[in-house]
Amino acid sequence: MAIKIYIDQGHNPVNPNAGAEGNGLREQDIVYTIGQELAALLRANGNFDVRLSRPTPDTQVGTSLTTSLTTRVQEANAWNADYFISLHTNASDLSAASGSEAYAYARPSEAFTLGEHILEQLSAVTGLPNRGMRVRTNLYVLRRTAMPAVLVELGFITNPGDAALMSQQPQLFAQGVYRGILRYLGL
Repeated sequence: MAIKIYIDQGHNPVNPNAGAEGNGLREQDIVYTIGQELAALLRANGNFDVRLSRPTPDTQVGTSLTTSLTTRVQEANAWNADYFISLHTNASDLSAASGSEAYAYARPSEAFTLGEHILEQLSAVTGLPNRGMRVRTNLYVLRRTAMPAVLVELGFITNPGDAALMSQQPQLFAQGVYRGILRYLGL
């Protein structure tokens, strides 16, 4: 039976719930592309069934911040996804801030361990620093999902190097997340 992965490409094309901006780039555009690349890798594997929160670049999820988040969670829960992976770019007032980090609702947990594998592989594939796993109990998509959920901050959109890598080589980030999933599942 196929493993069901719900890929949440964080944020919407326009407000409400548009993402961070930096270096002339928009978070929602970067994570849309990386999500599509990740979905293609998972589908090609044959062991996975995949759904995306934003199947097209102009898919608008919800009509407010609240409905945007609840819709993503409700879709994953209704589908009975096995795993929920939310893709984001980070932002900082410090343009030197660089690397990938991720969040889970609790530690220890399946999600925390999955996130550790994703971060290890992201760092191996992209060369960006692994900033580590963190627990965040206040993030709706981690708190309300019925399956292990990881929110991945792929890199800093406010860092010129991270931003260029995410926008010019999105396949590297998709490959890192994909390899982390495989490593976690022992596939």
